[in-house]
Amino acid sequence: MAQDTGSTHLADVGRAEGPHRTDETPATRGDRARAWLVLLLAGAFEVGYALSVGGSRGFTALSWSLVAIVFFLLTLFALSLALRTIDVGIGYAVWAGIGAVGAALLGPVFFGETLTPAKAFWLTVIIAGVVWLKLSDRPARRRGSQRVL
Repeated sequence: MAQDTGSTHLADVGRAEGPHRTDETPATRGDRARAWLVLLLAGAFEVGYALSVGGSRGFTALSWSLVAIVFFLLTLFALSLALRTIDVGIGYAVWAGIGAVGAALLGPVFFGETLTPAKAFWLTVIIAGVVWLKLSDRPARRRGSQRVL
């Protein structure tokens, strides 16, 4: 019989239910919903960061540079909070996708960049991928339970 050493596995950090999350309670669902909202906020901060870096012209414009630093700190903080509950691979992909799509859609508004039909198509593919990643991030159920994925 193996002895418990009291060590914490990386997969268990920040998760009350462990790496497999087989039992989801209403409180756990609420935590996951809040984590996804924080992840969306982190994505919005990422868009702000990307746009302000573009506006800083290589960090030569002081006001845009300061805004970029603030958005950078906000996006990393919010992302780190969300990743306490959401799997790193899923969370990071969604965060990066939101940032990429947001910057690509707002670049033409703020910087006169072009949005071609081909770019719009591939942005749609990214958005679809982000939605599917969110849908795939559902906790696994026990075999004996009535609700199985």
